[in-house]
Amino acid sequence: MRIGELARLTGTRTETIRFYEKEGLLPPPARTSANYRSYGIAHGQRLSFIRRARDLGFRLEDVRELLTLADHRDQSCGAVDKITSRHLSEIDTKIADLGKMRAELARMLGSCRQGTIDDCRIIETLGPQT
Repeated sequence: MRIGELARLTGTRTETIRFYEKEGLLPPPARTSANYRSYGIAHGQRLSFIRRARDLGFRLEDVRELLTLADHRDQSCGAVDKITSRHLSEIDTKIADLGKMRAELARMLGSCRQGTIDDCRIIETLGPQT
């Protein structure tokens, strides 16, 4: 199949597919006599794996490691657990940070007196600290 069909089947932009190829996450496809890329089912499966991992927020380096591990199915899954645990910890940190941001924004909004911009506590808080 050509890149456009692979893109449609996986919901991936063609530029993204080319990027994953360039990064070595997708193996280079065969070429037709007209020099078009010709993808197979394995490309679609691998691309779906990459997309799902990226949708879950894994970094490209993590995806690369996970793909390598997935290619060697006889290994222990301890390395997969380690990558996933690290990512989960990063997500927990982001959630905590977002909670702090939310609390600060709520505090700022709560101090709003609905007056003019000149009296706006939110604008004042965002401005330079003196």
